[in-house]
Amino acid sequence: MAQLKILDLSFNRLNGSLPTNYDALQSLEKMYLTWNMFTGPIPDWFNQRSYRYELDLSYNNFTSEAKCRDTLNLFKSTRGGNYSKPVECLSACSEERYSVHINCGGPEATIGNTIYEADDEPGGAAKYAFKREDWQTSTSGHFWDVPASLDNYIAQNKSMLRMDNSVLYTNARLTPLSLTYHVPCLVNGNYTIKLHFAEIVMRDNRSYYSLGRPIFDVYIQDIVVLKDFDIVKAAGGVDEVYIHNYTANVTNGALEIRLHWAGKGTTMSPKKGIYGPLISAIDVESDFKPPDKGRRKRFIVAGAVVLPLFLIIILLSTLWWKGYLRGRKSRDRELVGLDLLTGIFTFRQIKAATNDFDPVNKLGEGGFGCVYKGVLSDGTQIAVKQLSAKSKQGNREFVNEIGMISALQHPNLVRLYGCCIEGKQLLLVYEYMENNSLAHVLFGTKEIQATKLEWRTRQRICVSIAKGLVFLHEVSTLKIVHRDIKGDTWHRNMHYMVT
Repeated sequence: MAQLKILDLSFNRLNGSLPTNYDALQSLEKMYLTWNMFTGPIPDWFNQRSYRYELDLSYNNFTSEAKCRDTLNLFKSTRGGNYSKPVECLSACSEERYSVHINCGGPEATIGNTIYEADDEPGGAAKYAFKREDWQTSTSGHFWDVPASLDNYIAQNKSMLRMDNSVLYTNARLTPLSLTYHVPCLVNGNYTIKLHFAEIVMRDNRSYYSLGRPIFDVYIQDIVVLKDFDIVKAAGGVDEVYIHNYTANVTNGALEIRLHWAGKGTTMSPKKGIYGPLISAIDVESDFKPPDKGRRKRFIVAGAVVLPLFLIIILLSTLWWKGYLRGRKSRDRELVGLDLLTGIFTFRQIKAATNDFDPVNKLGEGGFGCVYKGVLSDGTQIAVKQLSAKSKQGNREFVNEIGMISALQHPNLVRLYGCCIEGKQLLLVYEYMENNSLAHVLFGTKEIQATKLEWRTRQRICVSIAKGLVFLHEVSTLKIVHRDIKGDTWHRNMHYMVT
């Protein structure tokens, strides 16, 4: 065993796990274990081998991955790999595909509007070409009747070919045992597959070169579509084209085409190393119409432009509805007729009365805005309620408040003198309550709380509150529910009458 260089246990349906120690196989250079049922982890020994060692672990049930390299075939080496991601080496799909065209064994070629991708990478006995995103190849086996150094996995025709699209048949991909094309990233659905064959190795010149008959099987999605296939017989001669059409269903985004030599046909005729599968080109086309990428791109661009515009329009409409974007004319139309309901003050009068809204005159602040004490030129004391820029109350609410208050007249309600409407200024002018709010005297500073409210005064305040609420809720033709009963909303005049 110490001198063993090649170990081939392929296609034996062996099971169990692999040993972890290979110290006794120091001379081993090639190991072929494809198409078995091995389980368990892949030993670290496989990762420690260099590129010159050929190791084929494809089509097994291992539970772990090894490091990816060209001379280590890991295609479907792990459990559950039949139609899932074959190996972890593959990169994620950058886009979905609806077609693939491959010039097997040859360079890139253009036929009409179809571009056939090049497949001219050298093969190998344990080769997995995984670096392409749209398709990969897996090759197993070496030509047993020639030295490994003479293995040739690409056939090339030396004579002149007269068939149509001869560029597809000048070269072909060969394999002595098994060749698999794996096509991921496909959209699920039915696909028409065209397999192109032409015998360019054998001859029909009545010499011993015409005696060879390679025979192999073809599988698509693990279904036999060509059994004991003979290219010369199917095409009617050498250098003749045979195209096999097949419809396959893709359900998991991947397609698999496998060519397999089952030991039939000639092996050493017309010469050594001439047997096994051969294929010239592959076409994979969806049976359904792919979406128009240009149209889809236009929709994406249009959506990227229209959606922000739509959001901007909604935002502007909301701001306009709230009153933030309406001009002076719009505001004036809403406020027209207010002078018929109440008195009008100029902004100059209000500034003079409040000493230019001196903070010393500030009485308080609510959701509407600040309230200032002021004195008119005739000596009348007033309370000025100023609409704040941060207030959620707009012109409509301002109009509603003026309309309601001016329509309500009662001894226990604060009197509205008028309003001021100039530019962006919206102000209400009320009767001033010199004793401030009820909360002020009940919960204010110690000096203020020193003002004793005797029992009779407290009773009079409660009765005044009740009269005011009865008027709002029942007596007035304009029924109003107060909803904000607290000490801050009840003010007292000099006689402690709540208004």
